[in-house]
Amino acid sequence: MSAATTRSRTPDRLCAEAVDLARAAAEEAAAPGVVGEHEGLVREGDRVVTHLFACKEPGYRGWRWAATVARASRAKVVTVDEVVLLPGPDAVLAPEWVPWSERLRPGDLGPGDLLPTEADDLRLEPGYSGADEPTPNAAVSPDMAELVEAEDAEVTEGPPASLSTVPSRGSIASVAEELGVRRARVLSRYGLHSSADRWEGAFGPRTPMAQAAPAPCVSCGFLTPIGGSLGQAFGVCANEFSPADGRVVSLAYGCGAHSEAAVMPKTPQPAPPVVDETRVDPFPLRPAPDSGSVPAVTDEESAELGHS
Repeated sequence: MSAATTRSRTPDRLCAEAVDLARAAAEEAAAPGVVGEHEGLVREGDRVVTHLFACKEPGYRGWRWAATVARASRAKVVTVDEVVLLPGPDAVLAPEWVPWSERLRPGDLGPGDLLPTEADDLRLEPGYSGADEPTPNAAVSPDMAELVEAEDAEVTEGPPASLSTVPSRGSIASVAEELGVRRARVLSRYGLHSSADRWEGAFGPRTPMAQAAPAPCVSCGFLTPIGGSLGQAFGVCANEFSPADGRVVSLAYGCGAHSEAAVMPKTPQPAPPVVDETRVDPFPLRPAPDSGSVPAVTDEESAELGHS
């Protein structure tokens, strides 16, 4: 049997009986009158015991003063290791600290608040990459070339009457459908203006949020452009922490969740001094001869007058 298994789990007798020593150490570390009754002990190891005392300090309900005592091997003198204030099972504790980036919720941003974005924010990417590769939908891209070759290899079976009536890609009908020309009615100029006025009033440059913003939405990476004539003045916000998330915003609108916002505190300016201590004001020891006042008498002159 190993030595570890032969050790007793019973607290050391001398350490367990050192209640007065532990109380004295706790009273020395705590404020006067805040160490309460003895609430038990805990065996920490061989010849190491922690005595627990109730805490009467206001605001620390359920906390306990823990005084740890110990003695050396084959020694009969018990000494104090440490005294700390620890929470008990029913102690009032502060909630677990959560970083601000995880505490933040949509709608928390107010006028004047800044929400900086990290350099590696997954919601943003560089606006340019510097690569000369063609876009995927370009005519010279490898994907489009393979698609054209596959379409050329297809063989139409059956008479034309059995073919699909869906407009083929690139035809006038398909382009008209994308532009919305095939709709029975479209938004009129009055409808455009009324919508623009409504959006400008809700998320425009004159709102308190925009007035306190560090920069407008036109330079924000979370702005999603929209097509048509309204795209020249509006876009859609795609920042979940912005009060305008998912809304049509003016390009001149802005908030503290701007993608390039950075917290840059202003240099504190001290108040002007009431008394200017940087300037020396001369004060004459004797008044001017024409002032009419009695000149001051020095100590030497007063001594001479006393002996005369």
